[in-house]
Amino acid sequence: MSRSRLLAIPVAALLVLGVAPALAGCSFQTAVKDITGGNVDIGGDKVPADFPAAVPLYKGAVVFGAGVGSGHGKVWNVTVKVRDARAYADIQKQLADAGFSGQFGAQSPDGGGTGTFANDSYGVLVVVTDAGSNGWVANYSVSRAAVESPSPTPAS
Repeated sequence: MSRSRLLAIPVAALLVLGVAPALAGCSFQTAVKDITGGNVDIGGDKVPADFPAAVPLYKGAVVFGAGVGSGHGKVWNVTVKVRDARAYADIQKQLADAGFSGQFGAQSPDGGGTGTFANDSYGVLVVVTDAGSNGWVANYSVSRAAVESPSPTPAS
């Protein structure tokens, strides 16, 4: 496994955990681009340009958007403001209407929740949580689904 691929994994973990918004300054972005060979887009308060159109996002202000990796190893992270803790019901319906299976399984005591969803192309982890002075947010972590190539069948 190449050095850049090994180092991209911790960067993706930072994105998933929501630490990257605090570190999204220019020097951080430069360091990440150096480590990953340029396969990163820390878009700040915008949805990354190549974010999959098949994944619907809650209609709220984008707090943070990023993408790291390339090809089947690409991971996106987008955080949007939501109206309140019950936004997870709307998000679950949006994803189901877009052909994703899954649901919010874990609800937190404050009313937020965590859900996992998938279709043939993408896996989506959504966390709805109280972000303190920033209000309620939904964080979407999206990755490409593992697609297995069919085995060739012998000709008879």
